[in-house]
Amino acid sequence: MKIGLVTYAPEKVAGYEIHVYYSKWADGQVFPAAKSMQNDVTCFVDAKVIREDPTIAAISKEGPALRKNRRFNMPFDYVCPTNPQYRQKILDYVDTLSSGNVEGVTLNLYHFPEQEFCVCPRCVELWRKSGLNWTNWRAKTITDFLTEAKSHVKGTFAVEMFPDPLMAKERFGIDFEAIADLVDYFHVPLSSRDYFTNYWVDLLTRDFLKMLKKPVVVELSGEMLTDEKTDALLKTVAYLSRHNLMGTLLLVHDSENAKQIARYAVRNGEFRDWLTKNDFSEMNRIVDEWAKLYAK
Repeated sequence: MKIGLVTYAPEKVAGYEIHVYYSKWADGQVFPAAKSMQNDVTCFVDAKVIREDPTIAAISKEGPALRKNRRFNMPFDYVCPTNPQYRQKILDYVDTLSSGNVEGVTLNLYHFPEQEFCVCPRCVELWRKSGLNWTNWRAKTITDFLTEAKSHVKGTFAVEMFPDPLMAKERFGIDFEAIADLVDYFHVPLSSRDYFTNYWVDLLTRDFLKMLKKPVVVELSGEMLTDEKTDALLKTVAYLSRHNLMGTLLLVHDSENAKQIARYAVRNGEFRDWLTKNDFSEMNRIVDEWAKLYAK
């Protein structure tokens, strides 16, 4: 299993094999391409664009897909996925990234916000013309967008998965099998403030590995760490290392944040004894590699 990073800073860190840079954020901020890194693009979530033009938001019978709409538990503010101008804006940005000597592009939040969305006049007309049922039309809409986006990508093409292995198609229009034909790997974020309780990470990882027909990386949150949170995070990575994952990615702010995690693993004798006692051989290998860089 490879160990890697998802980072807000366009910099690689020694000891990590996969480097993903957030180049377009959910708040609407957009940044230049990070060279020789996988660039991660937030698609149909853009708080800035929606503030400027609220009519661009995805709509349901119970109102827009916004965090302030308390009829839903929305983590973000969502743009309607069929809006042609906004779709083109995303594709143009992917073109810009792909011209910048990047490793590849990962798309996240490229789907509908929930089952009830979107019922704007444009979506309803497109659905009726398709001859498909609601679920299949939405899934085809998302798969068609990803197919078009892939044609704009130079290098590795990946997508993030909203962490619902059971109802992704019905809720979001995410068709695992159709998307597997397009991507080089799936990126599954399992975010948490801490991993003191971590059995659910193992559970969801097993589910996604069974269902997804391409290599999988799992992302864990590694920001704002105390020693206790770092210990719990690394033990969760150790359990993941027993699965047939392409890699585990740690979400960090910057390179110092990433080095902090590696230094803790190398220098904490109790943690290293725990790995050996419980036969986490793959995690021991990763820590041994870190030790060549961060022992002092």
